[in-house]
Amino acid sequence: MDFALLLKTVVIGIVEGLTEFLPVSSTGHIVLAEELLQFQGPPGRVFEIVIQLGAILAVCLLYHAKIFATVAGVIRRDPPSLRFAMAVMLAFLPAVLIGVAFHKQIKALLEKPIVVAISLIVGGVVILVVERYAQRPRVKSVDDIDWKTALVIGFCQCLAMIPGVSRSGATIMGARVLRVDRATSAEFSFFLAIPTMLGATVYDLFKNWSTLDWHGGGLIAIGFAAAFLSALVVVKPFVRFVSRHGFGVFAWYRIAIGALALGLLLMR
Repeated sequence: MDFALLLKTVVIGIVEGLTEFLPVSSTGHIVLAEELLQFQGPPGRVFEIVIQLGAILAVCLLYHAKIFATVAGVIRRDPPSLRFAMAVMLAFLPAVLIGVAFHKQIKALLEKPIVVAISLIVGGVVILVVERYAQRPRVKSVDDIDWKTALVIGFCQCLAMIPGVSRSGATIMGARVLRVDRATSAEFSFFLAIPTMLGATVYDLFKNWSTLDWHGGGLIAIGFAAAFLSALVVVKPFVRFVSRHGFGVFAWYRIAIGALALGLLLMR
């Protein structure tokens, strides 16, 4: 196995795991990383799908107690569990409808790194504005998010179909505007990521089944492990960090990395 390709695979996997649940756009970082590293991984869409599954598995493991408790509560028809499960499903619904309707257009945008760079900069500015003017939070637990709030967060998530916007960034900032506190906004975004990312993965498999190629299984497994482990490391510290310091640092990071990427792309 070529060492340079192996190293690039590990880097791409780590980028996916580190950025999937941060408000910095994992898709945007993957597009830019693959462009700048000139990464030529396993053919087909299998590699991208599998490393995304690694990130999903990490958050499922970290929040397994809440997930199992919710499932058990739904079976028992426990009102708080039913309310939480319904909130997540309502927030997921807009992505299903809009994602299916505009699947081809979204995939076309994914091929344009310059769209990613611009979206990173604009998204950073939006985070700074929301952090500056967000009102005092009234929701301080994921169990207290009502259905109307959840549905609006779901529509905010659809903005992340533009590469570089960030799924977690859109949902977290949408929740902040709706007066959900920082930690709760982040955690609800994680729970919403599970059906959203699983749904997108299943849909991608369905649409691309005839072109999927599992050759290069070793690289695929390495990318999966790198994404899983890096996501496992970053999620909990992220929640603690934003609870104390807010999202400003991520906004400035987005602006800086977007400006750098835009400059490099224009020079190339």
